[in-house]
Amino acid sequence: MSLYELAILGDATPDERARLTQTLTELVSAFGLTVGQDVVVRNAAGLCGRDIRAATGAAFFGGAHIVDSGAARELIRASVPVIPTIAASADFSTSVPDFLAGLNGLRRRADDVEMTELAAALLECVGLLRRQRRVFVSYRRVESRAAALQLHDLMTGRGFDVFLDTHDIRPGDPFQDVLWQRLCDSDVMVMLDTPTYFASKWTRQEIGRARAKEIHVLRVVWPEHTPSKLTDLAETIYLDPEELEGPDGPIVAATADQIMLAVESLRSRSIASRYMSITGKLRADVERIGAHVEGIGAHRAVAVRLLDDRKIWAYPVVGVPTAETLNDVAEKARRADQRERPILVYDHVGIREAWSAHLKWLDENISVVRAVKVSEAGWALAAWEG
Repeated sequence: MSLYELAILGDATPDERARLTQTLTELVSAFGLTVGQDVVVRNAAGLCGRDIRAATGAAFFGGAHIVDSGAARELIRASVPVIPTIAASADFSTSVPDFLAGLNGLRRRADDVEMTELAAALLECVGLLRRQRRVFVSYRRVESRAAALQLHDLMTGRGFDVFLDTHDIRPGDPFQDVLWQRLCDSDVMVMLDTPTYFASKWTRQEIGRARAKEIHVLRVVWPEHTPSKLTDLAETIYLDPEELEGPDGPIVAATADQIMLAVESLRSRSIASRYMSITGKLRADVERIGAHVEGIGAHRAVAVRLLDDRKIWAYPVVGVPTAETLNDVAEKARRADQRERPILVYDHVGIREAWSAHLKWLDENISVVRAVKVSEAGWALAAWEG
């Protein structure tokens, strides 16, 4: 039985289908999933055999020849998300069928030949990647302010929620508390590695805490600067002198686009790493109390068999939970006909005290799902009342 069903429909060439499938294969492998077993990629003819219980999403390639419109229409009727997508130079109005015209489409970038952005959007549709696309920019204002502002605006324009200290903390807010929470809620850190980056205690703390939270780092190294060995394991882009328009930026457009694609690719690995970490801690706590994990289901839910033989479903969540996250878990559990009250499991380290109090209030007043800190999972499940 597949956990995830993906469809490639429309006027996609064999090469485009192969490249998209390969990129999907690479992205889901970070979650320990295998295409062909856990994740099935289908064409229109194969949709009749899809598992309707699996989380499903589809990409519809618009083009000169509109094909597979019947299959796409059937998916829409079944409330399956469909992403209309066209080539960089194509026109939406003439490339996709009318019933898809009201959906927000994705224009494939000419420089994204592996279709990483489209693959990530498909994984968001089925819940493997969260829809919030959050990036934290770590930099020294005295050395890379122009580049930081440029990347903030560029990534924001491409659908990312980007944290930059000069833009995203409201007057009167506790500066460091908000900064750490936004770091904890980020998928990727973009580190602008300039000569005095490690001379500041604040940037040292940012990179250290990103690594402590297992947030993947994209290191952008300034020209003629020898980076610290402390960040040697980070994904790295080295800048040449001609790739900076000034000492502190901005970065030339082609290289900035390369940074965008690297963030998109790194994001899935970062989320997968953090999810696997929470799942591993949950498993250890469950086994410590004599219960056991039976397996992983759709939407990355973990089946836990308690000492009294009841089975409950735990949903590990990356980042900072919200009321929307609780509702999403409740909906997934309802659609999967999971009888016991599901639990949302999260890592509370770095979350503001005020937000933790808000989560506690939600937990006490929302009966359909319960939020549990992963560090307290065994304690909570040992006395689970459902």
